[in-house]
Amino acid sequence: MRTLTTTGAGALLSLVLPLLLSGCGGSSSSGNNAPPEPTPPATLRVGTLPDTQGDGPNVAVHAMDAVLRRHQEMGADVVIAVGDLTNNGTPEEFAQWRAVADIYREAGMEILPLMGNHEDSWAHTTRWIDAMRPYIPADAHHMPYAEFLNYSVVRSNVLIINIRYWGLAGAFPWIRDTVARHRHEVDHILISSHDGLIGAKYGQVREQIVSGQKGENGLIDQYDEIRRLFVDNDVIWLQGHEHQYQRSVVRGPFTAVNKSLPTNVTYADATEPASRSWTETGGNYRLPYYTQIMSGNASYKGYELRWGESELVQRIILHKSNSMRDGSTAYDVHAAMLTFNGPRVDYQAWYAEHTLQNDLAGPGELANPTWTLFDRFSRTTDRCEKIVYPNSIPVGTRPVLDHDPTYRTPECRGPDGAIARLEAGTNNIFNRVDSTTRTMGYTPDWSRAESTMDLLRLTYQYLYQYHQAWTPNLNGNQRAVPDGEQVRVPETTIDTKKHVTLSWLPAQPGTASSVLMVSGTGGQNGIYTNAWGGLKDIEGDSGLPGSQPDGSAKSPHTLPDQATRSWDLHEAPTDNFALSFSVPNALIGANLTLGVLTDEGWQPAASANCIVQAAFHEAWLDGGAPRDPACTDQPLVGFDDTADQHLWWMVTNRDLEVALLSR
Repeated sequence: MRTLTTTGAGALLSLVLPLLLSGCGGSSSSGNNAPPEPTPPATLRVGTLPDTQGDGPNVAVHAMDAVLRRHQEMGADVVIAVGDLTNNGTPEEFAQWRAVADIYREAGMEILPLMGNHEDSWAHTTRWIDAMRPYIPADAHHMPYAEFLNYSVVRSNVLIINIRYWGLAGAFPWIRDTVARHRHEVDHILISSHDGLIGAKYGQVREQIVSGQKGENGLIDQYDEIRRLFVDNDVIWLQGHEHQYQRSVVRGPFTAVNKSLPTNVTYADATEPASRSWTETGGNYRLPYYTQIMSGNASYKGYELRWGESELVQRIILHKSNSMRDGSTAYDVHAAMLTFNGPRVDYQAWYAEHTLQNDLAGPGELANPTWTLFDRFSRTTDRCEKIVYPNSIPVGTRPVLDHDPTYRTPECRGPDGAIARLEAGTNNIFNRVDSTTRTMGYTPDWSRAESTMDLLRLTYQYLYQYHQAWTPNLNGNQRAVPDGEQVRVPETTIDTKKHVTLSWLPAQPGTASSVLMVSGTGGQNGIYTNAWGGLKDIEGDSGLPGSQPDGSAKSPHTLPDQATRSWDLHEAPTDNFALSFSVPNALIGANLTLGVLTDEGWQPAASANCIVQAAFHEAWLDGGAPRDPACTDQPLVGFDDTADQHLWWMVTNRDLEVALLSR
């Protein structure tokens, strides 16, 4: 990829400023199609460009340029612009947007745009097509009657589907057919739209189902099938619209998860039973969830967390708002990247703070942004999963559903017969975030709901967990209540969860066994924020009233000493936890040791004289194992060869990759 000769928003502004001041001008690109596509790389890097609308009829030029510069620095092949490119959808704004995007496109970055509500509400479709046609590639497959609005491309081993704002229900039959057409040729499916099913401020389930119009049944009639398709095909959903960052998992119906479909059947014909379970013959267990990512912000406004966590179907993994109000002192710009390599995907999300209100005052902090890594995960298509809950569940709450704050997992089986699991550890390092109080109403003879109680029914049927002793709501026993002619959703305090995955890769050069990737144990460092992003103290501040399932407030939480209480994930430790790794039958008797992947390659996890020759004991998580005191600067590693266990184990406080090494 060619490096830009004009670096920084200051240089860019000299190109774009006349457009901001005079409302005239355009880009230098023309024609109907992008330049010919190069051969797709073996590794595909896909970045996200969040909402870029500015103040009035302008584009947030400095924010947009900062994000695209960051993606270029990280080697992005493709960047998905997730809608709301403009504020008012004017030709002048499209010209401003293209003046920035063209620089990076001409340097080799493919930018794939989709229509947001600010284009849907303000720009004619022909205006959108005129402006965006050069960015939508010639090899795109378009949905009939929605050309340039809903389209798909295949890049490397990834199917990318872009759909317009509020377009999911109408596009779903086409999405289903597109997935079936390409399922056999890709490992990953990435679907992007401006909004998603579950929102922090918006959300189609609330807007189109719970608060929806009577007779408008496009989404409600397909709701289960949509989630089932997304779960069965391990979809990653990207969106904008919310002007805040959130990664969560959304649960499918109980009929998920199915095996990948044969190439000779369509999705509707599939009747294969679920193929993933905890059994030896069923394969590794993947949860019936798909990943939803709100990509954040690249504009000059920020929003608050309004509706909290939709506990019935959603688990929030990470949330970050920055709104320049109520204790928040800045906005964020976000640059997130998905790196696909064979069956593996690595995700990193970065933010930089700024205080710009518009472009005319200059680039400010965005001329040289300070980027901080604040979210990440790594996983493969062959994995086991667990949602690990925060250790703030009150004593006396029944241990029902999946409310488990320990890292212990079921067995996870590698391709060579190795068996791994997380053995012990408790989630005491987690984040906490407040929401605001909101209300929903209905209009008789117009709304789907016909009364306050009917609206309350829909709220609990589609969004929130109704609190009972056998189905406790960990965010409060009154998540939605009737309030006159409205339903009120009270403010609450949410403790975020961890999506822990154990993934497998085949043996690599330098390893004797298959490779285990452990991801999701970290990523949260004990940060507590209010709904607008203002910092609070998780160790000193109580949660909001009513935020516990017994009706009390969440108590201040004491963090372990290693918790950093910083957004920065670089070298940040997590809770101590233990993992085990059994020796495959074919390697029993070989001279092996447990290894970890480092920046220098595969290295033994501990020296031979520091390996404990005994079974693991949970009491050793925080010290006390019988080994030489000179080994305290090395990870605690042991080998259990009793009763033919042939089991390696290790105590760590980092996500990592491990394998057996010959010695």
